Formats: sequence, C-alpha cells, structure tokens
Amino acid sequence: MTTDTLIALVDGSAYSESVCHHAAWIAARAGWSVKVYHVLGRRDAPATSDLSGAIRLGARSALLEQLSDLDAQRAKLAHEQGRAILDDARAIIEGAGDIVVETRLRQGDLVETVTAKEESGDMIVIGKRGEAAGLASAHLGSNLERIVRASHRPVFVANRAFHEIKRVLVAFDGGASSLRAVDYIARSPIFAGLTVKLVFAGVETPAVVRSLEDAAATLRAGGFSPETVIRPGEPEKVLAAMTADSGGAPGSDAGHDLLVMGAYGHSRVRTLLIGSTTTEMIRSCKVPVILMR
Repeated sequence: MTTDTLIALVDGSAYSESVCHHAAWIAARAGWSVKVYHVLGRRDAPATSDLSGAIRLGARSALLEQLSDLDAQRAKLAHEQGRAILDDARAIIEGAGDIVVETRLRQGDLVETVTAKEESGDMIVIGKRGEAAGLASAHLGSNLERIVRASHRPVFVANRAFHEIKRVLVAFDGGASSLRAVDYIARSPIFAGLTVKLVFAGVETPAVVRSLEDAAATLRAGGFSPETVIRPGEPEKVLAAMTADSGGAPGSDAGHDLLVMGAYGHSRVRTLLIGSTTTEMIRSCKVPVILMR
C-alpha cells in the first residue's frame, strides 16, 4: 500500500541538513508529502528515580526541589531544541518547492517510533551518522542498522552533503531483495530520467549474465536504457570504487551519485547487511545509499 508520504528523521547532527535536502529532492520527484520526525531520547525525559534515600540531613527538601527544577528545565530545553530543529527542517524542505511538510516531535526510542509509524510512509530518510557520532569517519549512526533491520520500507541513507543525483548504481546479486530493488526503480518516478547501471561483483557465469539481462529487461520496460557490468572482487571494494568521485564523467566506472542495494541477498552481498560489514560498506561509499528489504 502506498501513502505518497516520505518519512524524514532529523536530529542535531551535521547530517540533518543533508537529510532535508535529499527528502525534498525525493518528494519533488515523486509528488509526495514529507513527515519530519525528531525523537527525543529517553535521556531527555525528566528523571523519575527517587533520590530521597540518597540525601541526608536538613538539605534533603531543598536539594530535591532543585533537582526537580533542573529536570523540568532540561526537559523544557530539549523540547524547545527539538521544535527548533523541526522548524529548520520544514523551512529547508518547503524552500525547495511546493512540498507539503508536517513535523512531529516524539519521545522515546527512535527505532520503536519508526516501526510504529513506517506504515504511514513509503520511504524513510536518515543520516549516515547521528548527533552522538559527530563527523568521525569511524562512526555511523547507532540507530542506522537497527532501523534497516526493523523497517519494511526502503531506507535512504543520506551522506553529509547533498548533490543532485543523476547516475544511479544498482548492486545486483540476483537475490530477492535486489530483484525488488530493480522493480522499484523501474516503477518509481523518483528515478525517471536518471542513468542506471547494474553491477554484479564476483565471478562471471552464464547464470549471472542471464540474471543481469533479465534485470535490465525489467528496467528497459520502465523506460530506462541500463548498462550492465560484471566486476571481479569483493563487493564492498567494487561498490566503493564505483561510487568514488570522478566528476561523473560519461563512460567512467566511478562517479555514481546514488547506490541502490538489497538489504538481503543470497550471495556475498548478503554479508554486507549482516554483521560489521554493513557499517564498513556504508562508511566506504561517499554517496547516499538506498537499502531495500
């Protein structure tokens, strides 16, 4: 069931602006509205523990009152910050065109919120790194893999800076999720007019060639003129090289602007979304990634 709605997740990180720009790009091409969520973690809630047993002598009442006031101030500031983040997100997305934007401030666990609300959206956009991770390349958003595993919607992982997307690379392994990714691209207006290349990383066999040709036929039926390539090597290394910046030169093996891949497959690509290789793959790619279940 389609909802014609995009769910965008923003926090206080440097990636939130990129999330908004990518959300606006997707929504404008698909004709969708956008729901922007900012989720206050449980640490932002007022403390509920009883501290009275840890306080002695006559200072007990005064300290309890001060602690209570401090909790209330902290919660108020967290809500005000959350509203400010949502207001900025709305301004960025609305500034990109005639896009309907709704904002939602929630409290609790981010993944639980996404799981509860994902049926109201057709795609989820999240930044590669979260507020706690900062800009260190060795860290990814702690909730990213949890969301990918829990969500049944496509997840768009935004990189730090927005660039217009023209060339799309599809990691293809013949598995069910990569077949769904191909079908999604063929049918979705998000990809209309973009250049699409299918890549298989591994050993060329007749079965692989047939599978790639079948996928290309699906894309051609959707109005695309896809290129298919087979590259030997480890999937993560092949995909990282093909998404490296080369100025997007025509005919170049690198310079793709977006990577689309299945979240699960039946070959080596399957390992990319199981265990630590997931973060290595997303970390090594310098472009946004769409993960399909």
